[in-house]
Amino acid sequence: MVGGENKDQKKGDALPEGMTEQQMEIMQDERYKNLDPRMVELIENEIMERQLDIGWNDIFRGLRAPPRGVLFFGPPGTGKTLLGKAIAAQSKSTFMSISASTLTSKWVGEGEKMVRTMFAIAAIHQPTVIFIDEIDSLLCARSESDMESSRRLKTEFLVQLDGANTFAQENSRILIIGATNRPDDLDEAVKRRMAKRMYIPLPNFAGRKQFLQRTIEKESKPTDQGGSGHTILLSDEDLNLLVELTKGYSGADLKSLCAEAAMIPLRSIEDIENVDIDNIRALTLSDFKEALLNVKATVNQSELRKFLEWNDMNGSYPIREEDLQD
Repeated sequence: MVGGENKDQKKGDALPEGMTEQQMEIMQDERYKNLDPRMVELIENEIMERQLDIGWNDIFRGLRAPPRGVLFFGPPGTGKTLLGKAIAAQSKSTFMSISASTLTSKWVGEGEKMVRTMFAIAAIHQPTVIFIDEIDSLLCARSESDMESSRRLKTEFLVQLDGANTFAQENSRILIIGATNRPDDLDEAVKRRMAKRMYIPLPNFAGRKQFLQRTIEKESKPTDQGGSGHTILLSDEDLNLLVELTKGYSGADLKSLCAEAAMIPLRSIEDIENVDIDNIRALTLSDFKEALLNVKATVNQSELRKFLEWNDMNGSYPIREEDLQD
């Protein structure tokens, strides 16, 4: 219980047995009244940063400020989590990353209390972006086989998402972003409350080229020892060919490809322990071609068709052919 005899305790006084300084601060703040200090501390620990250093240049496309509930769906590795962080950073919001394991508990009634606490803290620290990765694992379609605790947690989350509580009024600045690779598994009530459902596709030609160019820029820096400073040497023609060869690759696949290619020059070095980093040869197109033999695209065409079909039925924006052309 917040308040009471602990409310006037001074900062220098000894803390009550078993209580942390963070829990003590919580008890002295009227806004946390009637919230379980233990749960508040757990949720507070999920706040990553108040000001994230991620800009719109770190993702492929920018977005306008979305409504209360937004769903990002699409194949894995397309930057859905990065999008959520960028939105929080550009809006100067508190970013809370919540997983299903954070909100679930083996004790009856604990799950829904955690959900209420999460929304209460989000209101206290607003503007707040609550990002829920793999939201389908938390809010999958309800069925008769659901455990009672799971059903109650889902219900409480939906009630809170509607704003039917004392913490999140209509003028509150709380944005819920859910990301999923399995939109078909979501409960119908969740889809209704996620007013904007946005398909995050695989990067097209321009997107893959930008990703590779940014990788080259980061890796091609002058050295202090007089070396060339270029760890990747690709002409414009080589780069365009590599972009063509990586059609169907996600951002995560491209990152894996670059990491695999970077290891190829090292494999030809016999005395790896004494090698000078400036003497390692730069990466060329042939290294990336060799890496392509080991790093394949992780998303198949049948999965992409399912995402497009789901978007046609449930998405907020139609997908134009030119958006997906390579």
